[in-house]
Amino acid sequence: MSGDWLRREVQSVAASQRRWPLSLILLLVLCMAKSPPVHYEMPPPQTVVTTNPKVGVHTRLTDEVEDWKIQTTLSMVREIGAPWAVEYFPWAYIEPEPGHFAWDHTDSVIAHAENQGVRVIARLGMVPGWARPAPDEQETTSTYLDVEHYGDFARFVGTFVARYRGTVHEIIIWNEPNLSFEWGYRPVDPAGYVEMLRAVYPVAHRANSDVVVLAGALAPTLEPPGSAAGLNDLTFLRRMYTAGAAPAFDALSAHAYGLAFAPDVAPAENLINFRRVELLREIMDSHGDEEKLIYITEAGWNDHPRWSWAVLPSQRVRYTLDAYSWAQEHWAWCPVVAMWVFRTPVLLHNYQDYYAYVTPDFQVRPIYAAVQAYTGNTPLD
Repeated sequence: MSGDWLRREVQSVAASQRRWPLSLILLLVLCMAKSPPVHYEMPPPQTVVTTNPKVGVHTRLTDEVEDWKIQTTLSMVREIGAPWAVEYFPWAYIEPEPGHFAWDHTDSVIAHAENQGVRVIARLGMVPGWARPAPDEQETTSTYLDVEHYGDFARFVGTFVARYRGTVHEIIIWNEPNLSFEWGYRPVDPAGYVEMLRAVYPVAHRANSDVVVLAGALAPTLEPPGSAAGLNDLTFLRRMYTAGAAPAFDALSAHAYGLAFAPDVAPAENLINFRRVELLREIMDSHGDEEKLIYITEAGWNDHPRWSWAVLPSQRVRYTLDAYSWAQEHWAWCPVVAMWVFRTPVLLHNYQDYYAYVTPDFQVRPIYAAVQAYTGNTPLD
């Protein structure tokens, strides 16, 4: 905004002082004088240095509107020694009207990640209003997608994959479909989810034959059949295979939260802990899918002072580092453990804030420094 333009506007306002209150004039001048957005140049291409190539984080830049904050976030991901980041790219944001795409934000995230040497796993979901029933016909949420619109979602996925061919190598189809909340507040439906995969899989591979289509992003839960909340992740995966899922995905995405348990606690069907994912591995092996990988796209421990499933900050640090090491030493079938959550654009003012590595204003929490030291990027003080 030029100074000449501002002077002309101030003079114009001043000429009307007899009709305008002074306080309103001052407010108008301040609004007109707002600084334009700062432009940030890309630095030279960077490379992640790490002692553990399985270290990852979930960046959650979905609602981050300022480009410099996207750049700073991904720079800090590189500096922590994480070669991987999971990021959410909502269909509703990118294709708000059929066939009309808004790529600016997605382009920015992908470009900054590539510049920092960080490999992005793209989670795709969130249904635009035009792909859901009209509100006067049926009230739905943004996680509701009926079978009539599976083809629309598949076309979006194919367009996304084609646009980022060579930069995005893995995509997650949906999120936690074994939870009712993530399935449009309907009874969960493993066979219905498999039908979605069947619609998406060939379209994605026509757009890029090398793309890795990740199924699942299964939430660890003990909910029994018939529960209104969801379905046990082990049961859900078994039913996916019964419905013929094997040819419709290249790898599995799973969530592996530790709750209050150390990462080396053995898995059990009646327990939610970090190593529960090993039970998913057994199910895949029993169905002949032993060659497929499992990507852990959410995991972690929480150090909220008053949440019943939280741990002490010192425990969180130790458990997180031990989890990265456990995957490196024991899980040849797991290329990444992406911890939830690196940073959110704003404070949520609940226990979720205590998963973060970095605050919204980029203050690092103790977990950040510990992981940075673990990956060989800086010594701990």
